[in-house]
Amino acid sequence: MTQRPSSLAELTSVVSEAAACAGALRLVARGTWLTGGARVEATAELLQLDAFSGIVEYEPGDLTITVGAATTIAELDAVTAAHNQWCPLSPWGTDDGSVGATIATATPGPYAHALGLPRDLVLGLECVDGTGKVLRPGGKVVKNVAGFDLVRLMTGAWGSLAAITRVSLRLRARPAVDETWVVEVGAAHADAARHALRRSATPPMACEEFAGQLLVRIAGNAAYVQAARTALRAVGDAERADDARWAQIRAATRPFRARAPMAEAVRLLDAGVKHAFDPANILNPGIMG
Repeated sequence: MTQRPSSLAELTSVVSEAAACAGALRLVARGTWLTGGARVEATAELLQLDAFSGIVEYEPGDLTITVGAATTIAELDAVTAAHNQWCPLSPWGTDDGSVGATIATATPGPYAHALGLPRDLVLGLECVDGTGKVLRPGGKVVKNVAGFDLVRLMTGAWGSLAAITRVSLRLRARPAVDETWVVEVGAAHADAARHALRRSATPPMACEEFAGQLLVRIAGNAAYVQAARTALRAVGDAERADDARWAQIRAATRPFRARAPMAEAVRLLDAGVKHAFDPANILNPGIMG
């Protein structure tokens, strides 16, 4: 059986009832990452959260946006692109995955090294804990840091502490110049070349190694990008590439490979933390401990 609440009130009711009878729930948004690196007990009933999607509030002038957790990465990118902005979540996998799953699993992507991990991009969220209580830690503006620790606790907890229903994110203005390059460095020197670029005066927005090449994204104003091009050519033969290569390399990287270490970290959380938010152990049981 699958539970599919269509409102926050219905979700709190479903969770409360499950807690009362110790009924296990597996949280599902878009269902694209169900074979990830953390296992949920097979007997858990599916709790489908796809109704919690769409743009809740968008303030382009503040570079902030609040979306339903089941909103896809593709939808987030499309809405912000209309205002020449973007949110650099871009997790490993495809854009069919949801914002909520990206935050819940703290899945990074190729831009995390330069632009921040998921926990750095979340300003606040709304979630329902294992007792059916609604929590709203954090805020929707950069200067609001109330509940900051709780936001970080939920980011990467794999839905084992609460079901995320809304997420407020910080955005960035799209750079004036944005280019993708492929640099031939050879397999033996690829790692050293990547580190050299990241430590340079003009570090790239992203730099990934594959088959003796580096796929590099450089972005900024014209002067910065010109200097970055020079740095690229200093480490190997460089030529322009299609920006679509980033979507291809993200899709080719199995999400669970990037997420499995984080699942291990969740298992190490103090049992008291789990009990505080989900005393009946009904939310994604099996992930933590």
